[in-house]
Amino acid sequence: MSFDEAEVLRRRAEAFLRNAARLLDEGEADLAMFSLEQYCQLILKYKLLVRKGSYPRSQSLRRLIRELGELDPRIMILVQDTRNLHYIARLEEAYVASRCLPVGYEVFEVRDIYRFVLEVFKPLVETI
Repeated sequence: MSFDEAEVLRRRAEAFLRNAARLLDEGEADLAMFSLEQYCQLILKYKLLVRKGSYPRSQSLRRLIRELGELDPRIMILVQDTRNLHYIARLEEAYVASRCLPVGYEVFEVRDIYRFVLEVFKPLVETI
């Protein structure tokens, strides 16, 4: 593991989270949703890199969560609780939809997902 690589992942993740907030304020729901997914993906990869020394070359949040769950089972609540899984699945969809599908998001729904990321996902991941 390279300390520099880990720091790049962490800094980029935090930048995507800040970008999501800015984009929401500007009414750019689609790009805000993509930025939220990127934050989640990169912060999970950061945690895996720091804890395990590597991370899978996967964009699946569920796979990254399960892999991190092998090291700390507390994070598994994100995929074992149906309310949390709903948000994780929506974030995962955003990665594909933003690149390949003509799917749009409403500002109010992205604000709800942003709230989930700030109040549930981020605090949980930070404890690991």
